[in-house]
Amino acid sequence: MRYFNDLAAIGLEDLFYRKPETVTKHTDKQRLSYSLGALLYMPATREDIAHLIITNKFKELVTVAICLEDAIGDHEVERAENKLITHMQQISAAVQDGRLTEETTPLIFVRVRSAQQMLDIGERLGDSLKNLVGFVFPKFASDNAEDYLSGLRQLNEQAKTVLYGMPILESPNVLYKERRLAELLSLKEIVDRYADFILNIRIGATDLCGLYGLRRDSETTVYEISIVNELITDVVNIFARQHDGFVVSGPVWEHFSSNGRILKPQLRETPFQESSGSVGLLLRKELIRKDFDGLIQETLLDRANGLVGKTIIHPSHLLPVQALHVVTKEEYVDALSIFQQATGEKGVFKSEFMNKMNEIKPHLYWAQKVLIKSDIYGVYNENITFIDLLSE
Repeated sequence: MRYFNDLAAIGLEDLFYRKPETVTKHTDKQRLSYSLGALLYMPATREDIAHLIITNKFKELVTVAICLEDAIGDHEVERAENKLITHMQQISAAVQDGRLTEETTPLIFVRVRSAQQMLDIGERLGDSLKNLVGFVFPKFASDNAEDYLSGLRQLNEQAKTVLYGMPILESPNVLYKERRLAELLSLKEIVDRYADFILNIRIGATDLCGLYGLRRDSETTVYEISIVNELITDVVNIFARQHDGFVVSGPVWEHFSSNGRILKPQLRETPFQESSGSVGLLLRKELIRKDFDGLIQETLLDRANGLVGKTIIHPSHLLPVQALHVVTKEEYVDALSIFQQATGEKGVFKSEFMNKMNEIKPHLYWAQKVLIKSDIYGVYNENITFIDLLSE
């Protein structure tokens, strides 16, 4: 798949200094772990999953998780499993006959309820398993982690295809303060042993809030829910360290358009007006009407805290999240300069944009991550921002 594949060539030239590159399930694991962008959840009981993927109904769709867990009722499991098998068989047929190609086939995951369900689904999928990128492990905890990951290793050996796992941290023990550190350290030790199979570490904000009867509204970012913000801090601290870390993904955004608001919109007028004048202000108004200002603010905070990618529940969220993952020209130039000058000849130099000092040692890891993301999501032309891409 390639981000912004739906844009015409002239649109790509106008917007991008460097265009996004194609990613598939066979892309190098490190690069693939940064590539998931906006992960759209769909209940497996949905009738049209295969059809919308094959026909490219959602133009911006790159990553999808077909859910067998909380998105379906407990009495729907058998029907959902059968639907999943049918969806994947239809998708596999489309790949074989050329209706789907590497540039148009999304990265597909399945969220399962248990390790045993994963093994059963893997066996039932047969050859269709090769069109799956991996599985999402909900409520990942020290008492089920080994089962999930050893089962995933077993599937990889049996199927002779690469399959990845994405644990979701959302169980009580990772949130309860007196148990959190021991649980996180235990989980880190387990996933380290299966690091080759772990694509992302994800944070289940909805389940975590539910433990305390909390639910954030569309005007509140998860970073303003103190108890979850504390966990995000600890997860990044333990799982995203430089030498043995994983990519940590942003929590789910679960809101779409509503009828009213209480708080002041979170998108300032100035960037929109400076970018596109009156058209930019109309775009800002439309984003606020759709309750996208909260999503945009939370995604920016994800980025600032080192999180990459975000779980979403509505296709209208795809483009805003993905547009915010594109690297700016200034970020790219700084990152490339830092990477190229990490020879030991100097320690600090002035940015080409003449607005900051680039210190090579403390900024090198940041630069390496930016360069990976620049390959995947592309680099904006100078004076182009996510506002311009949303305008397209």
